Amino acid sequence: MPTIRQTRTYSDWFDGLTDRQARARIDVRVRRLSLGNPGDVRHLTGGVSELRIDHGPGYRVYYTQRGQEIVILLCGGDKRRQARDIALALEMVKEVWSDGS
Repeated sequence: MPTIRQTRTYSDWFDGLTDRQARARIDVRVRRLSLGNPGDVRHLTGGVSELRIDHGPGYRVYYTQRGQEIVILLCGGDKRRQARDIALALEMVKEVWSDGS
């Protein structure tokens, strides 16, 4: 079973969500991810994957995985910010793995 580790960028974004139903749905998806059942996922370039949550504006949670043990949550956004969030996730994945983790 993978271990979930959240970046501050992701946790700050999640903590700022005011839509309680969105928070609950995202939390369920992250728990499913930790059980090895990510659901609706799109694999992007650079080792980044996108969890797609069909709620509200179309929330996205970006993560990277190294082996089967560690999953790092990168950043979350919605469909309107998708291109910007993907670019940020691609930069963050380089930093996350270069710090020796």
